[in-house]
Amino acid sequence: MRLIFWPFAFFVRVPIFVCMSELKIGLIGGSGLGDALEAGAGAVHHEVETPFGRPSGPILETQWDGLPILFLSRHGPGHLFNPSHVPFRANIFALKQLGCTHIIASGAVGSLREECKPRDLVVVDQVIDKTSRRAGTFFEKAAVHVDFAEPFCPVLRRILIEEGAGETTYRVHGRGCYVCMEGPAFSTRAESLMHRLWGGDLIGMTAMPEAKLAREAEIAYALVALVTDYDCWKRPITDVTAAPAAGAVDAGELMKEIIANLTAASDNAIALIRRAVGRLAAQQDALPASPAHDALRLGIWSDKSRVDPQEVERLAPLWGRHFKG
Repeated sequence: MRLIFWPFAFFVRVPIFVCMSELKIGLIGGSGLGDALEAGAGAVHHEVETPFGRPSGPILETQWDGLPILFLSRHGPGHLFNPSHVPFRANIFALKQLGCTHIIASGAVGSLREECKPRDLVVVDQVIDKTSRRAGTFFEKAAVHVDFAEPFCPVLRRILIEEGAGETTYRVHGRGCYVCMEGPAFSTRAESLMHRLWGGDLIGMTAMPEAKLAREAEIAYALVALVTDYDCWKRPITDVTAAPAAGAVDAGELMKEIIANLTAASDNAIALIRRAVGRLAAQQDALPASPAHDALRLGIWSDKSRVDPQEVERLAPLWGRHFKG
């Protein structure tokens, strides 16, 4: 299926607001989880055009437990988009066009805390944004300020935490502060130690601006972080004047270990997300509203009568309902 963007056709072709009786779950897969979910999707492919270009790849639509699922691989087929070049705005806009109401995202991270062990999962609750080269808003011709004190949906977080509470082979942490760095290079040791002092628990490259854009799009958003290794704060300091230490880890072997951890964490995350979707399906008629679903009600600070009508139409799937009446 190919969804074409026509500037004045949104009210006809695309739903502007999806009520909770029309629950539709978006799954954004990051490193590891992306290929695993895509391989088992058996889905209809949507090729979507947006005002911000095309998303990372086709959006695959299927059903889990009777709920429509929209799957998008963040880095695209073949993992060709590095974190700084992921088309975040196109990704979130495309999901909104297709009627997405909730997003459960995933992404690989390094751990900044001893207790967050490789292969654990973290249902992230806070984020520190260190990115600098990414467009962070849809709204460039109006003043729109969404509340972002709590970046992740409390409804989705609660379900994910409760579904992970009984795990015994790995831990699902109920909170964690994600430091989002620009990349694509990993942290220096000095940066890694600084992130720990800031209160960071995890280090990654993809949570932002994805979470912020989801809030602007009034989509509930939660993030399951997949711990692959400890960040470099924990590695022994290399003494270049000394002979290699006995038992020193070979870089190739370390990479194999990280990939193995990512594979295991991906399997854990898929199982957790499937259970969470099952809960959403069972509770959809009584699911509490997410604060994100009304994020723009007080967020549009511009005088709406003076916002360019063409811009209102161009971004109608995001804010069109707030310009009615």
